[in-house]
Amino acid sequence: MKTLPVVQIRTTPSILNMETNPGQYSIRQPKAEVQLNTKPAKLTVESHPITLHVDQSKAFSAYNGGNMIDLNARIYSGIEQQFLQNMAERVQQGNQLAAIHKPSNTIANIIGMDWQPKPFPETRTPASFDNVDIQIDTRPPDISYESAVSEMNVVVNKPEIEYQRGKLDIYVKQYASVQYTPPAIDVGL
Repeated sequence: MKTLPVVQIRTTPSILNMETNPGQYSIRQPKAEVQLNTKPAKLTVESHPITLHVDQSKAFSAYNGGNMIDLNARIYSGIEQQFLQNMAERVQQGNQLAAIHKPSNTIANIIGMDWQPKPFPETRTPASFDNVDIQIDTRPPDISYESAVSEMNVVVNKPEIEYQRGKLDIYVKQYASVQYTPPAIDVGL
């Protein structure tokens, strides 16, 4: 019995090859820009001068009588008092002379006692440790304060992102093929 010749079929599969390189990211961000402005604190102190008042008019009045108006007023009032005193003494002497019948009331006794000069009225005021008046006027200083002010400005820079694409190569490494091998033919018949 004879067998039928068999055709041989050989197939080769197709092979696809893929080569990839991944993409790359590059991210960088510049530093933020910071601006800091500070207005310094301000302290202002304004002081006022001290006023000194010295009144020596009472001391000058005690040393030399003071100004002419006050001096004349004291002399005038002193002479008026002295005049009234002298007048009272003369009246008393007259009364003693009128009583001549008394043995001790002689003219020599009455007038003989009156030989002392009368002093001129005092033109100066009494001396005292409190004759100089001192007055000191002070005012507190004017103080103003302004506190410091700080301002901060921040400028944020956006990130810089770069992307380099990857590579994808797809190629056929081996093509599909079909190979038919026929049986050997016997030509000898």
